Amino acid sequence: MPEITSLLDSMAEQARLYFEQRGIDEPIVVGIHSGGVWIAEALRKRLGFNRPMGRLDISFYRDDFSRIGMHPQVRPSELPEELDNQHILLVDDVLFTGRTIRAALNELFDYGRPASVTLAVLVERDGRELPVEAAIVGSHLELGPHEQIKLRGPEPLRLERVQLEGRR
Repeated sequence: MPEITSLLDSMAEQARLYFEQRGIDEPIVVGIHSGGVWIAEALRKRLGFNRPMGRLDISFYRDDFSRIGMHPQVRPSELPEELDNQHILLVDDVLFTGRTIRAALNELFDYGRPASVTLAVLVERDGRELPVEAAIVGSHLELGPHEQIKLRGPEPLRLERVQLEGRR
């Protein structure tokens, strides 16, 4: 498994260059609960950003909500300021199908109309079902059809390759 510290350092450098090239001083950093929040906090610190951070819990925005029900630990989303005309750095731990990001975008736009949303993920893997692409990526992992990657944390942060139950 890739080492988290080096992935975060790489992501911070990518973000610094990305926003510098676009003339964006300091976007609002928003993490998707829960692993995305952990990664967002680490990135925000590495980038030296001072704006308050946002947190999204997209449980009610999932397209499988009616099928799987509510997650037992739904938390309210917290956005520190108006999103209208603001640049957003949206952070998640793993980009797989793209459905979590779709749900997060739906929720963000319920709060306002940002000038831009840039996606950063610690790990992206194959298996996209929606046309979603991260601008800032720590690592790309190829996994088998019955494997998942999980971020464990918050301290220490670590990645684990997980075999789906009943499948080999």
